[in-house]
Amino acid sequence: MAALFAPLRLRDIIFKNRIGMPPMCQYSATDGFAADWHLVHYGSRAVGGTGLIIMEATAVTPEGRISAGDLGIWKDQHIEPLSRIAAFNRQQGCVTAVQLAHAGRKGSMQLGWQEQKILGANAGRWEVVAPSALAYDLGYAVPKALSEQQIQTVVNCFASAARRSLEAGFEAVEIHAAHGYLLHQFLSPLSNHRTDKYGGSFQNRTRLVRDVIAAVRSVWPERLPLLLRLSATDWHDGGWNMDETIELCRSVTRLGVDLVDVSSGGLVPNVSIPAGPGFQTGFAARIRQQTGVVTAAVGMITSPEQAEHVIRTDQADMVLIGRELLREPGWPLRAATALGEPGDWPVQYLRAAPLNSRTRA
Repeated sequence: MAALFAPLRLRDIIFKNRIGMPPMCQYSATDGFAADWHLVHYGSRAVGGTGLIIMEATAVTPEGRISAGDLGIWKDQHIEPLSRIAAFNRQQGCVTAVQLAHAGRKGSMQLGWQEQKILGANAGRWEVVAPSALAYDLGYAVPKALSEQQIQTVVNCFASAARRSLEAGFEAVEIHAAHGYLLHQFLSPLSNHRTDKYGGSFQNRTRLVRDVIAAVRSVWPERLPLLLRLSATDWHDGGWNMDETIELCRSVTRLGVDLVDVSSGGLVPNVSIPAGPGFQTGFAARIRQQTGVVTAAVGMITSPEQAEHVIRTDQADMVLIGRELLREPGWPLRAATALGEPGDWPVQYLRAAPLNSRTRA
């Protein structure tokens, strides 16, 4: 069997293959509610054979959105439309995770395909928050520094969002602590200038992430996996770095994290990133080797042969295919054919499948 199509078990959940879809914002929600677009978008990738779908950043508070088009899970009314997606994908044999997120200082922005600037005063702008009153860049709001009491409220909101995720039928949740959003802002000394118990030392800067993990795990069943997305490095001197990422990974496994989804960057603008095919897989490999944690690699992994190599050479336990799955929802089916596997073709599409393909059980 191709390594890419070997099952992976995390707690009581079995992923049918090692192909995942990473979170990619669609900016197509209204007041946080999932729409038909989301059902079709995620459902088509589940039909296409993806083993894991991690849904886009889903805000745990209204102020935690990147834009007014972000998904939300801050109120019970959000559960029903999300549950349709989780149920449909599960019928296709695809595990779906919801990514719990708070944008922090990168919030209240225009939609992702629009000019990136703060919403106008008459366009629904909201107050953004962060560890310190430092704007991300020109065109972004200067955030309000969170008080310790407000930080605890954020922790509670993550836990409440996890409870709603369970009610919606998701089989995994991911905590978003990457790409310059709120939890990452606390991790990095470039954005965290606090002098209280949430700033300064490594132990203090990682406190919020650890508190959120503990709070989510307290309401998330032991039988279901918990994922954590981290930026391995800020790509900037004096910022969050790989050594700190490894140290954090050692501690979060004891708190109940089952897989670390390894990306990089996003904390500060205008940094030089040596992007290229598989440029972030080394981060996943080093974390996996030095901590023993299960990892997922992401970043310009495009061909079946490249993805197979990542898994077969033990660089990661799962590969996350982003832009290729936007281009081709059935990428896993093509990958199976390329690697000599039968593929998990739905019976409705079997007439288009190679002759050696099997139907679903």
